[in-house]
Amino acid sequence: MGTQLKLVDKNLHEVAVDAKRMLFHIPSSSLFQLDALSGQVIDLFRQKSDLNYDYVQQQLKSQYSEEQVKETLQELVSMEIVSDGRPLTAEIAVKEVNTFPLNTIVLNVNTGCNLSCTYCYKEDLDKPSAGKKMSFETGRNSIDMMLRESPDEPRYNIVFFGGEPLSNLQLIKQLVAYAEERLGSLGKSIDFTMTTNATLLTEEIVEFLAAHRFGLSISMDGPQAIHDRNRITVGGQGTYAVVARKAKMLLSRYRSRPVGARVTLTRGTTDIVQIWDHLFNDLGFAEVGFAPVTSGDISSYNLTEAELVEVFTNMKKLGQQYLVAALENRNIGFSNMHQLITDIYEGSKKALPCGAGVALLAVDHGGGLNLCHRFTGSDLELFGTVEKGIDRERLSGFLNQRLDRTNTGCSTCRIRNLCSGGCYHESYARYEDPSMPTYHYCDLMRDWVDFGIEVYTRIQAENPAFIENYIVPRKGH
Repeated sequence: MGTQLKLVDKNLHEVAVDAKRMLFHIPSSSLFQLDALSGQVIDLFRQKSDLNYDYVQQQLKSQYSEEQVKETLQELVSMEIVSDGRPLTAEIAVKEVNTFPLNTIVLNVNTGCNLSCTYCYKEDLDKPSAGKKMSFETGRNSIDMMLRESPDEPRYNIVFFGGEPLSNLQLIKQLVAYAEERLGSLGKSIDFTMTTNATLLTEEIVEFLAAHRFGLSISMDGPQAIHDRNRITVGGQGTYAVVARKAKMLLSRYRSRPVGARVTLTRGTTDIVQIWDHLFNDLGFAEVGFAPVTSGDISSYNLTEAELVEVFTNMKKLGQQYLVAALENRNIGFSNMHQLITDIYEGSKKALPCGAGVALLAVDHGGGLNLCHRFTGSDLELFGTVEKGIDRERLSGFLNQRLDRTNTGCSTCRIRNLCSGGCYHESYARYEDPSMPTYHYCDLMRDWVDFGIEVYTRIQAENPAFIENYIVPRKGH
């Protein structure tokens, strides 16, 4: 067999975990342990780029039979880790997005907010008195538009957003009633989701949210000294005391679904372990997720490069605690780590970074269709309206730009199918181009995924029951 063989570097990545050689198969986002023979074959290619079967067989004949070497090479060729000259399979079969299975709409029910958080990215944010509230007609048309655009989905999700969505509670109640009746009559399932600052919660509101099984996320940045730096009232007062009190009330009463905390990390705030400990152990949130700010409109709130490195270092510290707990069959609610482990377990393979523009669109108060909730009020052109529907040509053109990885760092990046270029809004804020990859995150994200591979490998080796108990149930959710 004289066929020239080459290692396809862009398709494999190794991570050493103790004595194990873990191979991350990049095209499929699959992870497995290299056996001794496969490892030695790959090592031969590392030493000499162009080989053929006879050379590999000659080098390994003292340890393995000809049949063993042949089978291993065939397997590596079939996985396109080794190339025999044939064209490689296109990783992303979908080169164009022409259909939009829309199952989630984000309704910006009020641009007004009773807080004045210093770092807020919302470009259409108003003070309470100036808030522009969505009308029932616009909300109803949004639900009808979702059904019209994608009538065959079995389950839909309506997300209430703001501003502060609870400042338009009357509309939320009207739309919940309408959605349940409209979708129920069609035999469809419906989920409701909301992100709130918690300040307007009452026991009566909590009962309403519980009755309709809302998925809730509370915006809270940690202990009082950290939270009150940025999450302040319009008058400039810190809000920790009221948010903590309302959160405790909510968590003591709410049993419909787990409640998570969403933490925004800005300049000067990098102590992830302390923040998680307070929100998870002291207050009792089920999950805590962290969102670093690197491209906000007000640059003085953006994390510096050094701070961003520190954030990821501290995420790994908390990730080590996650691992220790997982080996004891406990989930400590670190949602960033939990999502990464889920992606690795499921072999997540994303052509696009998220569902924005495909399965999800955000509706502004006037009925305009935006890529996601972060873009309402921005200068990015709309992708249609709830009355006229999706501007398919424009939306397809935008998404196809991101699908095309030609001449981008994504084309050969080892996490290209997990990251897929990163958040559109990060790119828009930093580069004024939502189709450009978020290059400022790349090295840190690659290191974070390597860390996740190590954590996942140890869990699988030492307590696979954790995967069954905490990761498998997430599939499909």
